[in-house]
Amino acid sequence: RDVLEIGRQVRPHLYDYSHRKPPPLVAREHRLELDERVNAEGRILRPLNPAELEAAVLALKAAGVRSVAVCFLHAYRNPAHEALARAAVERLYPEAYVSVSSEVLPEFREFERLSTTVLNAVVGPRMHTYLGRFLERVHALGIEIEPFTIHSNGGLMSVRAVRSFPVRTCLSGPAAGVVGAAEVGRAAGHRNLVTFDVGGTSTDVSLVVEGTPLFSSLRAIAEYPVKTPMIDIHVIGAGGGSIAAIDDAGALKVGPRSAGADPGPAAYGRGGDSATITDAQIVLHRLNPVALLGGRLPVDEHRARDVLMRDIAAPLGLSLEQAAEGVIRIANANMGRAIRAVSTERGYNLTEFALFAYGGAGPLHAIDVAAECGIPVVVVPQEPGTMCARGMLLTNISFDFVRSLIAVADERSWRRVGELFALMHAEAAAWLERERVAAPERSYRLHLDARYQGQNFEVVVPLGDHLDASDEGLAAFVAEFAVAHAREYGYDLPGKPVEIVNCRLQAVGKVPKAPLAERAPGGRLEAASRGRRQIYFGDALGWVDTPVYERQAIPIQVRIEGPALIEEMSSTVALAPGRHARVDRIGNIVVHVKEHD
Repeated sequence: RDVLEIGRQVRPHLYDYSHRKPPPLVAREHRLELDERVNAEGRILRPLNPAELEAAVLALKAAGVRSVAVCFLHAYRNPAHEALARAAVERLYPEAYVSVSSEVLPEFREFERLSTTVLNAVVGPRMHTYLGRFLERVHALGIEIEPFTIHSNGGLMSVRAVRSFPVRTCLSGPAAGVVGAAEVGRAAGHRNLVTFDVGGTSTDVSLVVEGTPLFSSLRAIAEYPVKTPMIDIHVIGAGGGSIAAIDDAGALKVGPRSAGADPGPAAYGRGGDSATITDAQIVLHRLNPVALLGGRLPVDEHRARDVLMRDIAAPLGLSLEQAAEGVIRIANANMGRAIRAVSTERGYNLTEFALFAYGGAGPLHAIDVAAECGIPVVVVPQEPGTMCARGMLLTNISFDFVRSLIAVADERSWRRVGELFALMHAEAAAWLERERVAAPERSYRLHLDARYQGQNFEVVVPLGDHLDASDEGLAAFVAEFAVAHAREYGYDLPGKPVEIVNCRLQAVGKVPKAPLAERAPGGRLEAASRGRRQIYFGDALGWVDTPVYERQAIPIQVRIEGPALIEEMSSTVALAPGRHARVDRIGNIVVHVKEHD
């Protein structure tokens, strides 16, 4: 009953002694226990009492709850009791939304399974109602095809399926951006990417290795654990609206507080009264000091200068330019730390990657962040502010299935792995059938979560599209696990038994996609010129007279020498003196961060 409150006893901030855990999402009086028990092998030790079950359902109905989460110990091994509970709720309280752990997350670790099931129940009624109304509007337009939505593993899922598993949509928007980046990067010849999505309030970074995004199965949403397959995205509070301020110790801090879109930066003239990153960019003229969004959003440079002088420059004894540059450099340092957290700290060499920058503010920060991290190339796609929306058009239908095993890797457990994958394959085929995916368009990806015996954390080992059930296949898995463990943690333990924890299968239904259009060569850079502007490029260079170009008019494969400013409706790229860029055949801006090729 108190598992939600006890949790894992892990502090998110080790030295913050004033930290308070968030309150449980379910009040204690609404957390009811039943006298039943299934052991870790799935054997029923104490049958569920039907009368007690009915009394619990009626008590929740009397309390007026809108949704019911069902989570019994070891239900991932044997879901029979949870199935009975679901049936009782649907019979006695059909108005309630039901979330069942053996359906939401049939995986071991009780607290995470319960937390995820509860979150699914919390958002379920609202999502169910919203999507139901959305479907009504779609059908009223005469559209017969069922719509799909993106979910957190970067794939598409029918609205019908999302209504059952709404928790799988957390971070779905950023996941779409990563999938889109992987597709565009692959088409441009960049298979290893650091995706860099900077918007108004946050920076989202992720890794794409050999054309495939890296995945995670656990993260915290507002400190509540969510364990569901998702693209591994690291989020920090640094975006265009992040507020710069001096703390009690006299140090300049940038983020995580944000002015958001409303009231927004001071320069927007909507009531914002705090200095933000956007204000700093406007003061240095890296953003247009007259208007943004192609002239649709007028800005007040004088207001930006006033708040930066009042809040930052004057208290620190700096010039206005030094204060604005300091705000941007601190933000860039925070972004660089986020990139290293998903790359070098996990054994990846950033010199082998390109930084794929999108979001409204991503391209403006990307070059300096790449230089700080040692990333040699920056890629800026066309219309970077719409990359997440475009990513939804570049992905496939997919859904993840999981079964826990928890056994030392040997011939016996390897046979059991084969049995579990066969079971999940049948479930996945049935799911793809419901999603109306034709057999030739179906594929499957297999993974194992594994660890050295005695550890309590796992490493994901990909197995490809099928399981090699032979002894050689087992040996290859153990060897691949050692490589993956060494890459992520810096060491392996030869001779130590390897334990298989979870079997994972991702079902994929291929969706037709429009090819990325290629641009024809020809034209002159001068035709893209839109005047000149004084831009501040740091203390060493100061204000530099800089040509401004309209991105859409720049011909492909023409070398653009810095200093240069490349503007489009949703974003800006600032090339410092000594750097250069080209537009590739599919319209990406490719910046060589080093001074020379």
